Amino acid sequence: MHTTTKNTLRFLTVFLLVLVVSASGLRAQSTTIQLSPEDQERSYNGSQKNFFFQPEGEKDYLNAGFFGQHLRPYVAGNAQALEHLNDYRRQKWMHLGERAVFLGALGFYSQQVLARDERQYFNSAQKGALGVAAVSLLANVLINRNTNWHFRRAVEAQNAAMPAARAGAWQRMQPTNVGVATFSGKPQLLLTWSLR
Repeated sequence: MHTTTKNTLRFLTVFLLVLVVSASGLRAQSTTIQLSPEDQERSYNGSQKNFFFQPEGEKDYLNAGFFGQHLRPYVAGNAQALEHLNDYRRQKWMHLGERAVFLGALGFYSQQVLARDERQYFNSAQKGALGVAAVSLLANVLINRNTNWHFRRAVEAQNAAMPAARAGAWQRMQPTNVGVATFSGKPQLLLTWSLR
């Protein structure tokens, strides 16, 4: 083979490789996601079970995983969706930490009850354990309030970035900024658009 032919083949191989990689990145970024019907109805204070989602073009719902890790590849190109998914993961870690504190406090209380021959249910150490358990339960309510919200916001951010998900032509043509500017002493309406 000639040197020119080898160089041309190398160039075409690299070009096709770059094209395939960029096309796969666009596919991951341009996926519309739909939550399962049960998860769409789940309130912000809902249960802490895993979400199920259906990417565009899939027949079955996929499990998002406890920390939302299975959704991450589908929102990889959307910074806002990733931020909400990171917040969801943080909230799940906080939930696990709160559960560990609660179970530790209950275990300590139980150990204190059964420590002596005569059972005692309300000494000062047990009062402290019950106080920690009560604060942990209150923290659980506050943590769970926002956990599901972050996951749903990640899905909404991903779908909002999709042109097909927008409500109509007006939203696609709507200006991003509106203002007033003066050019040559006359006030004029200033409109700007962001190309997406």
